[in-house]
Parts: sequence; structure tokens; C-alpha cells
Amino acid sequence: MIICGHRGLANQAPENTIAGLMAAHAAGLSWVEIDVQLSQDKHLVLFHDQRLGRCTNGSGTLREHTWQQLKQLDAGLWFSRQFTDERIPLLSDYLTQAFELNIQVNIELKLYPKDEVHELCTQVSQVLAALFSQGKSMPKQLLFSSFEPQTLVLLQQLVPTVPRALLVEQIPKDWQAQLQQLGCEALHCAHAALTPARAAAIIEAGFKVSCYTVNKQSRADQLASLGVHMIFSDKPLKALPSAEHQAPNMDAR
Repeated sequence: MIICGHRGLANQAPENTIAGLMAAHAAGLSWVEIDVQLSQDKHLVLFHDQRLGRCTNGSGTLREHTWQQLKQLDAGLWFSRQFTDERIPLLSDYLTQAFELNIQVNIELKLYPKDEVHELCTQVSQVLAALFSQGKSMPKQLLFSSFEPQTLVLLQQLVPTVPRALLVEQIPKDWQAQLQQLGCEALHCAHAALTPARAAAIIEAGFKVSCYTVNKQSRADQLASLGVHMIFSDKPLKALPSAEHQAPNMDAR
């Protein structure tokens, strides 16, 4: 089972920052999850919330600020003085650093009211096209996820080589039909929503199942015993389950 650092490694460094990426690398993680959204002038930046106040010294919504304004904000002091002057990164800069560290990235596309789905997906595809031109092997190092099915539809059209996962909180009754229709390889759900029977059904149907946000080793081991492919964690949990809870080889399915 894979341990994926949530928003970098959110209890070790400010979320969605280069410092968080470095913390995940220091913890020996091979995957991180990040959130991306568009600035007012269509720059792709890493940020989770709609509003700036929780994780920066700014105010108002991110979408009403330009990149020039956003890059001036302190995105680290709220977490700790150690991270004073940490900045909101551009997706392109973050991915370049992640690939240099050989870290794979789950990009969650964030959409809030009045955000335009096609605009967001188009900008993501353009950023990746620029990185492709530099000879990077994107499909093996990236995964897209979103709560918004239309985002996954557009990404399949624009960047078909990168795998996709549907994000849900509660697992819907028609999960299999949705995954098949969207062409997704995985379902990402809240860990409390996953029962042993549902995990077995998803895996038997040929899909991967991953869970967020798991911060206790005991729960990680339980999920590994169910065959969960990956968990998202704020903490550097053990990357492998205990011997009595070895997960099956998901890549062989």
C-alpha cells in the first residue's frame, strides 16, 4: 500500500507548498497530493481553500487575485515561524521540483462556485504540454482526481495518457457505472466510508480504491488488509503495512 502525503505533508509543513514537498521527500514518501486552482489571470497555483485567510496573510478569495498579488503573500507563517516567507507555488514549478526528487503527484483540481471547468482543465493541459516538451515522463508520475465528474471528462479528452480518479466522500450506489463512464482507474473516498465488502467489490471490479485522510497507523494497517491501493495522510506513516496485514499486489489485477 502506498502512503501519499496529503497536500504535501500537512502536519509537517505548510500545505501545498514547496516546503511540504521537501518534507514528504525527507520522510521517504514517493507520492504527494496537491490542490490546484486558477488565479484571476489564469495562472495555475497550489491552494486548497476558496479564501486566502486560513493559509496566508491575505484576504478575500484566491480567484479575485492575480498571480503577481498571490506570489507576494506569506503562505508559511500561519503554520510556524520556521516557514516565514514560504510562498504559494505555481503548478509548473512544483511539478518540476517533484520530478527532480522522483516524487509522483496526485493533482486534485479544485472548483468553487463561478469557476469555469473548461478553463481550469485547459490550463492544466497546457502546463503539462510545456513539461512534456522538456522530455518528462508525465503519465508515470501523475494522477488526476476531482469531485467534479465533468473535470474528469475534459481531462480524458485533453490529457488522455494521465490516469484519473473520482473523488467522493460517501461511496455512491452507482460507483461502478460512474467509474466506467468516466474511464477512471480508481475511486478515492473518505476512509470512514469504506467497508470490507465495498472494498472487495471495487477491487473485484478491476478498480483501485484509495482513502483519505488517514492519520493513524492502526487504521492504515486495517485499510491495507482490505487491499486499499493508497492512503492520503498528513503524517509520515509507515509506507508498508505490518506483516500480518500485507495488501495484495494491485498492479497485477
